[in-house]
Amino acid sequence: MPLLRSLLAASIILVSALPSIGQSPDVTPAGGPTDASSYTTNPKWVAAMREGKMYLGERKPAFAKHDFNKANKIAGGACWECLDGLYSAQLAEGDYKGAIETTEKMEALTTSPVQKSLVEIKRGDAILAKAGEKPKPEQLEQAHEAFQQALTNYPKNPPALYRDGETLARMGKMDEAKTCFTQCATLAKPTDPARLRAQHFAEDPELALKKRAPAFEVTALDGTRFNLDAMDGRVVLIDFWATWCGPCNEELPHVKKIAKEFAGEPLVILSVSWDNDDAKWREFIQKNEMTWMQYRDAGHTLSNAFGVEAIPHYFVIDTDGGLTTEMVGSGSNVEGKLKKLLAKAHDAQKQRLETAAVSGGQ
Repeated sequence: MPLLRSLLAASIILVSALPSIGQSPDVTPAGGPTDASSYTTNPKWVAAMREGKMYLGERKPAFAKHDFNKANKIAGGACWECLDGLYSAQLAEGDYKGAIETTEKMEALTTSPVQKSLVEIKRGDAILAKAGEKPKPEQLEQAHEAFQQALTNYPKNPPALYRDGETLARMGKMDEAKTCFTQCATLAKPTDPARLRAQHFAEDPELALKKRAPAFEVTALDGTRFNLDAMDGRVVLIDFWATWCGPCNEELPHVKKIAKEFAGEPLVILSVSWDNDDAKWREFIQKNEMTWMQYRDAGHTLSNAFGVEAIPHYFVIDTDGGLTTEMVGSGSNVEGKLKKLLAKAHDAQKQRLETAAVSGGQ
């Protein structure tokens, strides 16, 4: 499934940091250039790196691989940045075996314990990606060993704890997984959107077995802070669209109908726009009375995290944060999916109230 690959890539972006789950580490790769006469001043290297990054952003990993390999050859095979780009391209293309081999080359250029820890996370991610949705026990063990090595190199590593927690949960080792998630939540910064998810997983490691949307937090047009993992007990509909998108405009009456029909229900709707023109976007929303939460993703950061390449594009997330449905294009039966999940939400709420009443009466 395409979503599996995109969610893995998004997860790497969102939890690849070392001091915090969602921020990049402030470290300089060992083996990197340090003087003006180095390969970074070579116009051919600069051009190859620029094109590699461009193709990676355009989701053309085969072309990106070619350019990153070219840049690394110019650097004499000792360019950590080139290999890092190559790894990302290989992962995006599905060349997981190549990605694992690239992490070995990256490690050979690395002396910093923090940097080595980051490389081990990448290796563990590539192993899991190669294993697919139904990994063998030995593949999970290999990934677990990689994340453990990452923690040996740098014990206070939230991403490694998070990844190892997920892996241990898939191995059925729930107590160990709980410990990892608890430590991760403790070390992660309060502002990190994935911290709340780690807390939830610490309370119930079984949740880590569900397919989930990327952890994120954004500020909506009305100033509301939206964190997917703060939506406990509510169903979430995420709608990717744009004012200039014809099929999206065809779907708009349908989304407005959903917002009206399910008003007062445990449902949150977030529309994510691809518009570049802020004023036009705001005017369109006001004119069409789009009263639910709106967010403009002009840089496609959130869209890339979800692997969205075409709009309209819907994601439906259940009350436990599980990604239950992905639908692309107009005519999708979003309403039918929401009714079933909302019915389950009401049943769960009723059960919680009954349990609370029994506990209170004892």
